[in-house]
Amino acid sequence: MKSIHDPRYCEFIERLIEARLDQKITQTQLAELLGKPQSYVAKVENLDRRIDVVEMRDWLVAMRLAPGNFMAQVPWWNFSNSKISTE
Repeated sequence: MKSIHDPRYCEFIERLIEARLDQKITQTQLAELLGKPQSYVAKVENLDRRIDVVEMRDWLVAMRLAPGNFMAQVPWWNFSNSKISTE
């Protein structure tokens, strides 16, 4: 399985989308904040492009979300739930 389709990554992207929508930020607005084209945001959200940890931080900061607080809400991120996926 490609890592971009790992269920954990898909859940992470779903949470990023929810956060963007909760902030009432459009893809175009987020792209402008990131200094990227709107297609970049769309590709990430459609699982056509993977983002790394540095880009993740940029997304969260652009949406004025504390990365640590955001990631604490992602169930698989917490150490107590740690289990290495072998898929």
